[in-house]
Amino acid sequence: MEQGIFSRSRLILTGLGALLVSAVISSIAGIYLGSVREVLALIPGLMVLLPSIIHIRGSIAGVFASRLSSAMHLGEFSIDFEEGSVLGDNIRASFVITILIALVIGIFSYAASRIFDSPVISVTDLVLISVVTGIVAGAVVTAITLLIALASYRYGLDLDMIGAPTVTTSGDIITLPILVLSATFVMLLSPAMRLVLGGITVAIAVAAVIYTLHRPEGIGPIVRENLFLLIPLSVLGTLAGLTYSFSLDALVAIAVFLILIPPFTGCLGSIGGILGSRLSTGMHTGELNPSFLPERGVVHHFIISYLYTLILLPLLALIAHGAAVLMGLNSPGLGMLVIISLAAGLVVMTLVNGVAYVTASLSFRYGLDPDNFGIPVITSLIDLIGAAALVTAIGLLL
Repeated sequence: MEQGIFSRSRLILTGLGALLVSAVISSIAGIYLGSVREVLALIPGLMVLLPSIIHIRGSIAGVFASRLSSAMHLGEFSIDFEEGSVLGDNIRASFVITILIALVIGIFSYAASRIFDSPVISVTDLVLISVVTGIVAGAVVTAITLLIALASYRYGLDLDMIGAPTVTTSGDIITLPILVLSATFVMLLSPAMRLVLGGITVAIAVAAVIYTLHRPEGIGPIVRENLFLLIPLSVLGTLAGLTYSFSLDALVAIAVFLILIPPFTGCLGSIGGILGSRLSTGMHTGELNPSFLPERGVVHHFIISYLYTLILLPLLALIAHGAAVLMGLNSPGLGMLVIISLAAGLVVMTLVNGVAYVTASLSFRYGLDPDNFGIPVITSLIDLIGAAALVTAIGLLL
């Protein structure tokens, strides 16, 4: 009994430690976002693209980590990069998914901006920015995920508890500056050069599709399942970007909220990622059942998610307020910032708990891999409802 309590406490503390590191690092991404607010205003459509390209990047890496974690728990993992191996196939699949989904996100962001009459640059420019960002950031984040997975395997750590927080945070802090640099680089090119690079981008995407079609086993199912989910989820991220874009003037005026956005959505995504990974692993190993009503073990995971939320969000508000003061940016005050972040965060986490369980249960029950569905659904949902909850809380409480 005591050993079980100790093991459970150790697991919770491991997750909390990873989340605290995630909170601090993602706050750096927020501070960076606050510092480049002029770029967001000068390149129309970039704010619409931002949530999708950042958090889908974290979703792809999160799925990668979750699949490797399940393979470790099932005894199927080995350090083998050859085609046909768990590790090798997942790395190749992640690269293909990154290229294709970045192309889709660019198109969606342009289309949504035009439909809702929001200012936007050309479709070629936006797609090019999205794909360049996706490829460069994807290579870096995948390498980080791989190192974490190998370290977990080597030292016997639970990848479920450290994978999601680390890779989703890496997606935030790495993708954001790469996005800004890619956007600046692309917009400085001549129109003819942008058109040529746009054509090369389409050719790369076509090559990725052909490669996948010639790999019906191993890589093929991973790519198909992920794209089947990530493409519609990109719509949620795009709508989140539109939500921020419509409030961009207010966010720039009270710039502390620009600082808060990446750690707010990133940390809630990390908490949801831990939940999704634990539910997926529990169903794979038979410890949890995909029943209609959550059983006691699932409720235990829900409570831990709320605990993490109550601990982390005030910390994020404190960091954002302190950074705003040091940078000379406007803030409604620490107390109000804590209230706004907690109010929005608890609403988001309540919805995430329900969605995480339904997603894991339904995917497992219908013979799909919950590792492919949990983290992408959760992080994309947090993009949209996090944006809506945060903007609503700001409007109601200020």
